[in-house]
Amino acid sequence: MLVPVPNLMAVPNLMASTSPATTQLKRRLGAAVHTDRRSLWEASFDSSKLSFLPQAVVRPRRREDIGVALVLANRHRVPVTVRGRGTTLTGAAAPLKGGWVIDLTGLHRVRIDAETGLAHVQAGATNAAVRMAAEAEGWFYPPDPSSEKYCTIGGNIACNAGGMHGGKYGVTRDYVLALKGFLPTGEWVEWGTATKKFSAGFNLRDLWIGSEGLLGVVTDAVLKLIPLPAARWTLLTSFADEVTALRAARELFARRVQPAICEYLDRYSVQCAEGATGQSLFAGQAGRPVILLELAGSASEVTEQKRVLLDWARQTAVAFREARDRAAAEKLWAVRRKCSAAMFELGDAKLNEDVAIPMRQYERFARFLDRLRRQSGLPIPTFGHLADGNLHVNIMYHRADPAESRAAEAAVQRLMETVVALGGTISGEHGIGLAKTPFLRLQHSEAQVNAMLAVKHALDPRGILNPGKMFEVFQVWKHPRVDVHLPWDH
Repeated sequence: MLVPVPNLMAVPNLMASTSPATTQLKRRLGAAVHTDRRSLWEASFDSSKLSFLPQAVVRPRRREDIGVALVLANRHRVPVTVRGRGTTLTGAAAPLKGGWVIDLTGLHRVRIDAETGLAHVQAGATNAAVRMAAEAEGWFYPPDPSSEKYCTIGGNIACNAGGMHGGKYGVTRDYVLALKGFLPTGEWVEWGTATKKFSAGFNLRDLWIGSEGLLGVVTDAVLKLIPLPAARWTLLTSFADEVTALRAARELFARRVQPAICEYLDRYSVQCAEGATGQSLFAGQAGRPVILLELAGSASEVTEQKRVLLDWARQTAVAFREARDRAAAEKLWAVRRKCSAAMFELGDAKLNEDVAIPMRQYERFARFLDRLRRQSGLPIPTFGHLADGNLHVNIMYHRADPAESRAAEAAVQRLMETVVALGGTISGEHGIGLAKTPFLRLQHSEAQVNAMLAVKHALDPRGILNPGKMFEVFQVWKHPRVDVHLPWDH
């Protein structure tokens, strides 16, 4: 990861105070261990911008280097944080307790088995690299986080990443057949095989998926692929208000249509996107909420469902227009991709909360967001994936303004309480990390948390892997953020 370093000399030179454990690590792994200022700085934070300097960064040249580092870490009780590109928004990849960071971006091989439709990938391969390699062989890998060009498969597995295609095709967990890697103790394990059926013993593979690097280190994965869709068709629809738009989405799904993508932008997100692009999605209708849909599948399937969507749009939408070709479709998707970055016109700080809501609660949730905007006095543009209820609620504020910061903190608390009360989840795809630790027990009972902790203690008896995350409450508001621009921020 190459990022600007505002003042490289301000980063402490930890080489002079290298611990005996780090000295042993360097002796065993040599050039794979880095303690220079730039390496430590770049490994100190993720997209949450929370920063904690490690003592050393390990960039494995081979898988065995990871086992060596973990064995030494257990012997000396050194905290270890594993990372890919650091695109996580929750602080899950920031080394809270210092120690060592294992950077897996150097392990990035991708091999497509075109006969069986499987992808054999290393943890450091980017999501986009897997997708492009699959498409070159006529296959499709659907999970598509917005940071797909940068985020790694290992990180996707760690937080069970989803994306715009999740409603029809599912999330990362639905495509992982097998995993290889190391237990926190440094022991090599393999969960599952390169087969589409496996029922031999406990399914510990799925414990690793979504565990945010607390239960093991993924080095390799076997991913299931599906045939590349033969046809696609895109439709943009506009609605009078948010409640009407969300009600219309429910009516669409009641028609048993499953779009490949069903993206929702409320009026505030649309205003941001239109301001950033200088164009109106619908002439004379600036600032209305929209739903952007894409069908994908066989030509006959798309043709049949297209008729249903057009009939639905005529009955429910204020306006609609279809993309006549892929170039026109890409122009529509470009507007969707710009809305998140454009929100910084509303404030210099953003709390992007990736909640998921049951479909039956859509309209009620929209009314709640209206009240939250009025009562907090903050802009709260919201967009997301209606096919699976995963909405990104963006609470915008100015970090230097104490009143706005307090209002944002209170708004997040109310948001999380309401989401759980509606039967939803505090995180659909970002995970808990550090940012959401205050809300974990809103979602889970003490018995459920204790069961998770029991698994953690069984696999990581010395607590060296990603300590302080998920279960220990972290006051994110009290910790300063680094001011850096990351390539995937926009």
